[in-house]
Amino acid sequence: MKYRLDDICEFINGGTWSDKEYTDDGIPVLKVSNIKRNGFAIEELNYIPYELLNKYRKHLLRVGDVVIATVGSHPNLVESAAGRSCVITQQVKDFLLNQNAVCIRSKNKDVLLQSYLGSLCKTRDFQHFIQMRGKGAANQMRIAISAIKDYECDIPDLLTQKQIGESLSAYDELVENNQKQIKLLEEAAQRLYKEWFIDLRFPSHETTPIINGIPEGWTKTNIDCLCELLKTSIVPDEIESNTPYIGLEHMPRKDFCLSTWDDSSSISSNKYFFKRRNILFGKIRPYFHKVGFAITDGVTSTDSFVIEPKQEIWGLFLLTVSSDAFVNYAYKTCKEGAKMPRADWNQMKEYPLLVANESIQKQFEKNISKITKQIEVLAIQNHKLIEARDRLLPKLMSGEIEV
Repeated sequence: MKYRLDDICEFINGGTWSDKEYTDDGIPVLKVSNIKRNGFAIEELNYIPYELLNKYRKHLLRVGDVVIATVGSHPNLVESAAGRSCVITQQVKDFLLNQNAVCIRSKNKDVLLQSYLGSLCKTRDFQHFIQMRGKGAANQMRIAISAIKDYECDIPDLLTQKQIGESLSAYDELVENNQKQIKLLEEAAQRLYKEWFIDLRFPSHETTPIINGIPEGWTKTNIDCLCELLKTSIVPDEIESNTPYIGLEHMPRKDFCLSTWDDSSSISSNKYFFKRRNILFGKIRPYFHKVGFAITDGVTSTDSFVIEPKQEIWGLFLLTVSSDAFVNYAYKTCKEGAKMPRADWNQMKEYPLLVANESIQKQFEKNISKITKQIEVLAIQNHKLIEARDRLLPKLMSGEIEV
């Protein structure tokens, strides 16, 4: 039977709060910028005071809620496209939703299961329907909630809905669990770097003399001596089909594994070529903290630096350039104005760092290599899971494959 979403769903608008209402602690607010293609980035959150809980209680997000971005860029830009949807998980349960997004819930569980609604809102038919009704320029499209409410579709019986929802959510759960493991591994690498190279509490530090602030046998140098800045440009006609493309929109904040990309089919301008294990650093607004290592060969925007560290200090280099201290340095030494600051490599390359003696450096690199290889395995597994889920979704929803 065909239903209009407005007849079977409840629509809850995101709230509008001014900067004056935000506090350093309280009820976390989920912004569109925190909602990614395959999960949530929960750094740099804003908060609403707990005293306002009763006022906004009905707006608290529940597990299974479907959140749709109503403002964003062109649909081809995956990470920031208007109309993209995400299903709320335990990670962001009881957050409040900010403006430029809408939360959708089934209001008749005898007709529509919430798990099926989450799958429905990811279908190409649904996305196309609401995005075609978006208004505004390509870099700032807005989708009216009324356009979402107008969507009509056939809803299968409850058993079929349940089976489809369970089949697809199994993939999402695996992806989420892998992502949690990746985050823990990244944190372990960052702790090791801080302990050994910032706090200088490396193995045998108790018996190592410190001479002029540097452990004996260690070397003080700068970024430029330990890497090569790559500028291998490639024109669109020379890019092979299905080549992975990592633009700034695919680079997560404060995650140093670059596991999201599109294919090169929509590329219309020159790009830089990169190799697996090269490090990419987003040069526009460097305070966005978009820096990480590639797990595949591919091409990237010329708005990123492509860096190839010396192999023997690869781990130290990665942890250095992805640290808060280095990112802050890159921002403070930008060469352009505040509206669109760009990191300046001539300044970045002078950043000082310590390289340990041969024994300690080898031990550190071995530890970081083990961690990043585990991260890479999990990230590739997630990429394959997401591809498999995305291939399965339209076939299940159209009835091409029975559950």
